Parts: sequence; C-alpha cells; structure tokens
Amino acid sequence: MLKIVSIVIRVNDLAAQSRFWQAALDYVERDPASDDWGVLKPRDADTPCIALDAHHSERVLPPRIHLDIYAEDQAAEVRRLAELGAREVHWDKLPEDADYVIMEDPEGNRFCVVDRPDWSGWESPPGG
Repeated sequence: MLKIVSIVIRVNDLAAQSRFWQAALDYVERDPASDDWGVLKPRDADTPCIALDAHHSERVLPPRIHLDIYAEDQAAEVRRLAELGAREVHWDKLPEDADYVIMEDPEGNRFCVVDRPDWSGWESPPGG
C-alpha cells in the first residue's frame, strides 16, 4: 500500500518560503532545515507534509501540479494569504461558478484556495 506523506515544492529562498508555508498552513518544522532541504509538518493534523527543496527549477505555466487548499472561510483566507505575500492569479477561463481562487506563493508556486465550509468536521477532507 502507498501513502502520500510529503509534497515537494522547489524553492529559491528556503528560509522565506518556509516562513510563508508555516504561516499559511499552520505547519511547523519536522526537523531543523539544512541549507537546501526542509520538511514542514502539520501542527496537529494527519495530512501530508510539505517538503521544500532549494534547487533552481524552471517555472512552467500552467503548472503540471498544484495544491488544493480547503478553506472554511475562503474570502478571509485569500486575504490572509495575500497579507503573507501570496498573490491572486487571474485566469480568463475561470468558470463563473468556480469554488476556487487561484493563487501563487511569493516565488510563484501556484495553489488553489477551495471554498469548502462544510468539511471541517470530517476526519479528512473529501477527495477532489
């Protein structure tokens, strides 16, 4: 059996990206980071870790993979993430009834903030 334990994000500034993702997701360092690698884990949830890999990688748009982050209060989370340095990405093909907001972290790694006010009581978020 397989299980996703970490999702790896390539970064340029490991310390800055670590601070962003810790604040964004309420994650903590699993172990002290090295010069080019750090793993952040959920403070008190059984969800995948975020590993930060400080090696240059060419940015490709649209990205082949991205994170979907569920939010109980999407508008408040989008504002909070913007205050942390994330930016909203505007896409001309976004459906009018989209339940997600496309954002990117301070280095341009994309993720979506998905409006899911009803999943907070579940042991784990519903799939897709």
